[in-house]
Order: sequence, then C-alpha cells, then structure tokens
Amino acid sequence: MYLIPVEIGAGESEMTIPSGNVHVVRDIRTFVVENLRTARRCLRRWDRTFPIDECTFHELNGHTSERDIAGYLDALRRGEPVGVMSEAGCPAVADPGAAVVAIAQREGLKVVPLVGPSSILMSLMASGFNGQGFAFNGYLPIKDDERHRAVKELENRCARLGQTQIFIETPYRNNRMIRFLSSALRPDTLLCVACDITDPDRESIITLPASKWKNVNADYDKRPAIFLIHRQ
Repeated sequence: MYLIPVEIGAGESEMTIPSGNVHVVRDIRTFVVENLRTARRCLRRWDRTFPIDECTFHELNGHTSERDIAGYLDALRRGEPVGVMSEAGCPAVADPGAAVVAIAQREGLKVVPLVGPSSILMSLMASGFNGQGFAFNGYLPIKDDERHRAVKELENRCARLGQTQIFIETPYRNNRMIRFLSSALRPDTLLCVACDITDPDRESIITLPASKWKNVNADYDKRPAIFLIHRQ
C-alpha cells in the first residue's frame, strides 16, 4: 500500500511532488481516495497518459463503514499495489485514510509512505517555534466557552511542556478564529498563522505576539490555514 501525497497549494507539481512518486503511481491500478474527482484530476495532472479508465477507485470518507473499507484491500491481499490519496496533503494525517492504513497494519500488509507536502510540518518549520516537541490538535470546539477552555489548556501546555500547539479551523471561520485568539491568549503568547502554503502568489506565514494580531489587516477567510501557538 502506497500513501500518496497530493499538492496542497496552487504551485507547480514538480515543486512539491517528487518525480519518484509519479513513477510509483504509474504501476497502480487500485486507489483508495478521499474524493474521486480530485484524485482523477491529480493523476492526469501528473501524467496526461495515465490510464484512468483501467483503474478502480474506492472513495473513503467519514461515512464509510469499516466493512467497506476492509474490502478496499482485496487487491493488496492478492499482491497488487494499492494507492491511498487524500484530497490534499499527506494521506492518513488528519485524514480518513488512517482507517484503511490501520487495517493493513493489523493484517501485516506492507505500507509505504511516499514523500510529499504536509501543511502541518511545513507551517511548523516556518513558524520559528519548537520543532522538537509539538502536538497537532485538529479542530477546536465551536462553542465559544468550550473553545476558550480548549485554547487556555493548549496555552498551559505550551508553558508547562514547552510544546508547540497546532490546530486548524474551517476556512470560512479563519478571521473569527484570529480575532478570538488575539483576545483569549495572553498578550505575549506567540501565534503563527500559516496560510496557502506552497501557493507562490498567496502563501503567508506570519508569527506575532497574540496582542499584535488585532492590528493585522488581512483577510484569511476561505483560505486553507494552520494555527500554531507557543510560549518562550
């Protein structure tokens, strides 16, 4: 089973996807994908001659049953390669592909992660925060009181453990999240917002004390973003 990363921005594929990945993909005819349309477009973008019509695609999302997922591995059990693709970034990281990987590992089937872009790691690299100890926390609660408690707990972990805390938000609520963090965090807690990573025209990765984010005049809504906090 090959875990196949997909571009996360609008940049050229050769800037983020190694050519070796494309050579591996050319021999695969069974794919487990988060989004069928995205996967087909991606394969054609990498290789215009790729035989899409000869392939079998299984869609995997949060609603797919474990029984169906187990069936997606039949080709792998027969000794044929299977590719797993997220809609963007690395499969099985903050992604439903983890479910099919877990089954493969339980059955002793070989899993091979390919090199590719991860917005989580790339934002951490560029933040200036602790890269030795960090935690990815997914989405925070939606309700304000629950979110406030969650943010304060993450901030306390930063202070207590020295860890960088990383999380995400639904893109259309990014501006609201920044306003919330600029008020909820301690003024000197560092906040990094990494947006449109790998997009050559729109990429923005900025680290500032939380209090200074109130003065940032930028629109982050409807743009893929990663949020990181750290205390020195």
